[in-house]
Amino acid sequence: MAPKKAKRKQQQGEGGSSNVFSMFEQSQIQEYKEAFTIIDQNRDGIISKDDLRDVLATMGQLNTSNEELEAMVKEASGPINFTVFLTMFGEKLKGADPEDVIVSAFKVLDPEATGFIKKEFLEELLTTQCDRFTAQEMTNLWAAFPPDVAGNVDYKNICYVITHGEDKDDE
Repeated sequence: MAPKKAKRKQQQGEGGSSNVFSMFEQSQIQEYKEAFTIIDQNRDGIISKDDLRDVLATMGQLNTSNEELEAMVKEASGPINFTVFLTMFGEKLKGADPEDVIVSAFKVLDPEATGFIKKEFLEELLTTQCDRFTAQEMTNLWAAFPPDVAGNVDYKNICYVITHGEDKDDE
């Protein structure tokens, strides 16, 4: 009888976290831990408004309002410790398609299977179809994924970053 109880408790998760650690690979958890440590500027184990203000300032965002910071902190159900932080990412990623599904969608736009799409073509699609990108979103996209000198965008790298959170080259 004891194994069933243990199994039931394991399925429910500890502290209502629904076992968030099982949603990620160990390497991903380590990456999130590193990110958490960077954001937790005062190293108290909780991400606060002051931590967010400090880390944003180190990235050049000096004029973030208290309202914006408060809204960020309120996205969590309580104090943002590492488990809550990881849960928030899990919730954001829940429903995201696996990398191979996203790559397959891009392959439809790449009939020659080069692994690249022309910047102009991708920009036209993203700014004129369905959930349209704004000019700022396009600027952010090209800053994160600059096309090569011929104007080609590496869509496999975009897919990797969407599903893993970093460039393949950075690993």
